[in-house]
Amino acid sequence: QVQLVESGGGLVQPGGSLRLSCEARGSIFSIYVMGWYRQDIGKQRELVATITSGGSTTYADSVKGRFTISRDNAKFTVYLQMNSLKPEDTAVYYCNADRLRERVTSRIRNYWGQGTQVTVSS
Repeated sequence: QVQLVESGGGLVQPGGSLRLSCEARGSIFSIYVMGWYRQDIGKQRELVATITSGGSTTYADSVKGRFTISRDNAKFTVYLQMNSLKPEDTAVYYCNADRLRERVTSRIRNYWGQGTQVTVSS
């Protein structure tokens, strides 16, 4: 059984910073893409940033230059450093592991974390 465990959300003032972490736990052989998505109330879930096992990254235009995604392949962990936060960054942030290959079964699946709340407000 594989789980994605997120941490690091919270309340921060505009202009502040937060760092999100997401660890994939279980019998894992490899993960091709790890990423972060977010969803605010009444809106669709949207991509924030992704990173491949080789280190290639993509970012939503709204976060370029402010957010940085990174990962530790050995720990199956992905991070999101968020700087210069704005009220419009407020949302539940979800971790995603795409094309995760399980060690025992060799199944390839997509997994989501349960989400962590980020609130940017004065």
